[in-house]
Amino acid sequence: MRNQPKYNFFKNTTYALKGMRDLIKNESSFRIELTLFIILLPVIFFIETTLANKLLMFISLMFMLIAEAANSAIERVVDLVTLEHHEMAGRAKDVGSAVVFLSIALFVVVWTSIIFSIFL
Repeated sequence: MRNQPKYNFFKNTTYALKGMRDLIKNESSFRIELTLFIILLPVIFFIETTLANKLLMFISLMFMLIAEAANSAIERVVDLVTLEHHEMAGRAKDVGSAVVFLSIALFVVVWTSIIFSIFL
């Protein structure tokens, strides 16, 4: 049996916001991607393209933040378990980094293809 309290929407929201504050305070990569998100979000509204393209642009932008948050969680759990070099710990961190890399690649492909399609 899991040691988990009963679901409470407001408490869970509080935990999520606490996690966001922690990411912003302690993760420079997340801050960089959040800054990019804040800068590019208005572009989505002002660019002349289909709603489907705008949604793809938003999803790819948001996915970068989600991937970075997941990577940070993986790194923290690994560091909690061991601070010594361990092959499996390193591999877990590498996979977390790969998720971030793939999300950035997805962002670049989506945004580049949509922006080029507008100007061609």
